[in-house]
Amino acid sequence: MIDSHCHLDHEPLFSNIDEVLERSKEIGIEKILTISTNLKSFENIKKIIEIDSMIYGTIGIHPHETTKEKIKSNYLIDNANKYKKIIGVGETGLDFYYENSKKNDQIESFVTHIEASLNLNYPLIVHSRSAEKETFDILNRYKNSNIKILMHCFTGSKEFARKLMDLNTYFSASGIITFKNSIELQETFKFIDNNRILIETDSPFLAPIPMRGKKNEPSYIKYTLKKLSELKSINFNDLEQITNNNFKKLFF
Repeated sequence: MIDSHCHLDHEPLFSNIDEVLERSKEIGIEKILTISTNLKSFENIKKIIEIDSMIYGTIGIHPHETTKEKIKSNYLIDNANKYKKIIGVGETGLDFYYENSKKNDQIESFVTHIEASLNLNYPLIVHSRSAEKETFDILNRYKNSNIKILMHCFTGSKEFARKLMDLNTYFSASGIITFKNSIELQETFKFIDNNRILIETDSPFLAPIPMRGKKNEPSYIKYTLKKLSELKSINFNDLEQITNNNFKKLFF
């Protein structure tokens, strides 16, 4: 299995990283991608990716942070090029649910990240909440640019997914698909092409059932994969191989 999105720089993962990695290896996790959310996060990720060969990282500013932290495309490009195990740009995108940052700042930062990802030819890790139209309209501008898009922790509508598939987008399923009230999202993941699906924990957030209420960690990804295999009517091991191959195709 591959955890395509987690936050190893967050507690309680960071201070217990040796145990977290041991449990990850015990259940068969092959790779972990730890995601940057701000400048301090990236400084920690640069150290974390050196801890174990299974860990890779990204560089980016979460939409919640974009009013506080403004960066140029060159910063993202230059720093990504310095570290071989930095393999993605983000997480970036739009979150108009909380509006922790101004909308214009989020949009400006999103475009900056897109430009950097195109320059690097790296996947763009996209966060989108309460902003389907705006997210798609921006990404659609680059439909002829061979942009590599990964919608992280996808919770969007089936129509949003359909439009994004026309942009050759990948979609990552999180523990949310295991929640009892996520029927619509479960139906959407049934609809999404198998060759476009990845899995993630977004740990330490969004622990799946039966670990709901606990701090999430990469080893809990097996519950998300199990639920997804049931939804897709695909053998667990076969879907594990499919999602692993999708990750490698996108990132390597």
